[in-house]
Amino acid sequence: MPVDAIVVGSGATGGVAAMVLAEAGLEVLVLEAGPDLSVGRALGSEPLNTLRRLGKLTSGAQRRQASHPGYWKANPELFVDEGENPYGTPVDRPFLWTRGRQVGGKSLTWGGITLRLSDLEFKAGEHDGHGPSWPLSHADLAPYYTRLERLLAVRGDRDGLPQLPDGDYDSPLPFTPAETHLRTSIDRELGLPLIHSRGFALHRGGSRAGWPASSSQGGCLGRALASGRVTVRSNAVVSHVELDRSGCRAEAVVYVDRLSRERQREAAPLVVLCASTIESVRLLLASSEDQRVGGLVDPSGRLGHHLMDHISSSRFFRLPDQPAPAGAPELSGAGSVFVPNTVNLKRGERLPFLRGYGLWGAVQRFDPPGMLKRRQGEAVGFLIGHGEMLSARGNHVRLDASGTDAWGLPTVHIDCAWGANERRMVEHMHRRMADVVAASGGEIRPLEDLFLMPLIEPLLRRSVALAPEAPPPGYYIHELGGAPMAALESEGVVDPWNRCWRAPNLLVVDGACWPSAGWQSPTLTEMAITWRACERAAEDLRRGGL
Repeated sequence: MPVDAIVVGSGATGGVAAMVLAEAGLEVLVLEAGPDLSVGRALGSEPLNTLRRLGKLTSGAQRRQASHPGYWKANPELFVDEGENPYGTPVDRPFLWTRGRQVGGKSLTWGGITLRLSDLEFKAGEHDGHGPSWPLSHADLAPYYTRLERLLAVRGDRDGLPQLPDGDYDSPLPFTPAETHLRTSIDRELGLPLIHSRGFALHRGGSRAGWPASSSQGGCLGRALASGRVTVRSNAVVSHVELDRSGCRAEAVVYVDRLSRERQREAAPLVVLCASTIESVRLLLASSEDQRVGGLVDPSGRLGHHLMDHISSSRFFRLPDQPAPAGAPELSGAGSVFVPNTVNLKRGERLPFLRGYGLWGAVQRFDPPGMLKRRQGEAVGFLIGHGEMLSARGNHVRLDASGTDAWGLPTVHIDCAWGANERRMVEHMHRRMADVVAASGGEIRPLEDLFLMPLIEPLLRRSVALAPEAPPPGYYIHELGGAPMAALESEGVVDPWNRCWRAPNLLVVDGACWPSAGWQSPTLTEMAITWRACERAAEDLRRGGL
């Protein structure tokens, strides 16, 4: 059956694209590289998840991805086999790439934090002179942010902070007693705000309760499928986008069946890439004029360049003599706190680095049984800073001519490292975390000094997550860039409506299109960008455009 649009990827942005296009009356085919798991198989259960994890780690199949704490909370089947899906990096510039190839993609392991970007991020280049600003503003995305917050029932509070725009939220989860103490202390001593995190509450009831609201199936993809105009084809590992001889129109998507290894081709008048940042860049590179006659032309020369991530660093701490919380407060996207960015907000502010960072944290939300605490009566918390990485041409992705994956497709070589600006930001981040803890009468300590964990202490000492310095890029799973949007074709790969400049019926809407990173968690903004771009593309198709 002919389709009007092909969406590559079924995660957070793929679900939005399928929903918006289908509800505009288009027939949509979603291609997903991995299997279509049942909700029970995807979420898994304990102790089976732990046994699977031990098997993956023993075989080395998920050695790099196991560096991220989120790996230890989820079913390891939601992370790729690194032997089947290899990639390269320079020896001295590691990159920790986490991928999820299944229907729903990485939305099934998403932490569920939903922060809007402000014009301080969208127009940062105008503010400090480094790199391009976005050809968008908060006003352009505000209607789509609001629709998503309402649709997904995001929880949070309206805090009235100009650097973190308020949204349309359900009521926030309450602070724990120690978080209330922390909020009062840092406001009094440091003049810093502490706010409720904005995001999703925990999914309770396991597979019996259906898909989590934070997952694509529990949100936009589920709604898209309910339209009756969406088909999801799983196990379709996309090779490239095929363009016409002029290189000015996308005609089809070529993919390899994951199980049979047979090559297939599907044609459509609109193609939307939602494969995740580096995967979408890989597909664009494989579709380019460098790889095939009549391939995609990139007038800017920026395709594959300006890869970014958020730089992060964590600290654990103790607060003595805190009253116990009622019940067992959850740790989730909504069950946590933020010290939002407060640096470089004013023109002329003189700090030794550009851009900003926020501190995500929680206290009294992950306490083990009392017998495992080294000191009774104290509250244990963490702070994780995540800050903006500056866009730099030298941080890039390219096709690796010497390597192929399990389906014979070229792999990528990722060359990305922190610069001097990020290192100076982390130094400031560490001082800020120390000041926050000290202001509340607490003490920063290694995790093994707070809890008794004799069986896993050797693993903790080797963990990049708990190292005193920042983990390498990729660790935070917020990779962005590689096909940036711009107001002029000489400055970016896609235009302000996410259309490739020379092939406007090929859209790139996931993190690959970001010209700068901001400090906020990117998923909600990626979804808002997708809604805006696909709404316009559907209208253009109806009018005979694109």
